[in-house]
Amino acid sequence: MIDLRRVPELWRKVSVPVRDLPLALLILGTSFVPSFQSHGTQFGGLPNRSFDTLAVVALAAECLPLALRRRRPAVSLALVSLGFAVDQLRGYHSLAGTALPVALLSAGSHLERHRRTTVLTATAAYLALVAGLCALGATEGPADFVMYYLALILPWRIGIWLRDTRAAEAERRRRVAQDTLVAERTRIARELHDVVTHHVTAMVVQAEAARYLTAAPDRLDQTLTAVSDTGRRAITDLRHLLDLLNPDHGPETRAPTVGRLLTLVEQARQAGQPVEFTEEGTPAESVGSAGLVAYRVVQEALTNALKYAHGIRTSVQVRHSEREITVEVSTFGSGSRSASPGGSGRGLAGLRQRVDVLGGDFSAGGRTGGGFVVRARIPAGSTS
Repeated sequence: MIDLRRVPELWRKVSVPVRDLPLALLILGTSFVPSFQSHGTQFGGLPNRSFDTLAVVALAAECLPLALRRRRPAVSLALVSLGFAVDQLRGYHSLAGTALPVALLSAGSHLERHRRTTVLTATAAYLALVAGLCALGATEGPADFVMYYLALILPWRIGIWLRDTRAAEAERRRRVAQDTLVAERTRIARELHDVVTHHVTAMVVQAEAARYLTAAPDRLDQTLTAVSDTGRRAITDLRHLLDLLNPDHGPETRAPTVGRLLTLVEQARQAGQPVEFTEEGTPAESVGSAGLVAYRVVQEALTNALKYAHGIRTSVQVRHSEREITVEVSTFGSGSRSASPGGSGRGLAGLRQRVDVLGGDFSAGGRTGGGFVVRARIPAGSTS
């Protein structure tokens, strides 16, 4: 038994000519209803004629090609126009004449090539039809023929409007898809920057320090162990990021949150950075994306501290409330940049974008008396 709810879906899978055929059959069948005969389109004013064998052929030529109106619009318009001409020249004046505006609308909407040639050919055919009607004694004057020509232009123009609207919508969707792709690439680049830069900077600083500890085996072993631990954490975070990029990743894959801030602090301490960590308040039950953004703010600020203020006292303060998370990371002096790779400035710019998206406030700048401070107020509960 066919599920009625699937009928529209199954119907869309049917070929376009088959889907357009019912309209053609409806107009054709209605044209043969006795009460509708000779009560259709009357063009030229010739006397009515009863249906005969040629009428059947003419009406079929007018209606059945509508099944091709989207797949072969030029062919459909040519055949419908031919049937319409026979219909009017013979004086059948059938209801099938309504197929001509439908064919014109479809041609205007779906014809892709030779549109100007189609217009010129159709105009020439119309003039030939007018000449034939006049030769047979048409009672309508030039004004009537001009008005009817203008009336036929209307469905053609409507079809063009539909075509332009469809093209504009396709372009809008293309741009949305492109913007989405660019935004996703930017997000991935930002995540890679945050993950890789932090860990690699810590490893560089630790490895640089190990060069001066060859005379102290215990401290050298601790430093090399810290380098190994940092490398393993980098691999773990990169695997997590790759899991997020995998569309089949399960709900068990979780992003780093404010609960892992102490790990960042310990890693900075192992790299030789004296960090004071203070956390106040209780995190809200649902912080949404705010937790990840707070984590990234601390991560990037500590990375910059290792780069530009290595060995300088650093303070990390995190405050939780029901509505927001406040983060402040400060260094109290300037260090040397020679022991770490230089920065591109993308990190702070990326943090500002993250915080702005959530409707928060972000600032980063020098402190009075030396040092640097990064502040962020991040509304909690946002899922953006």
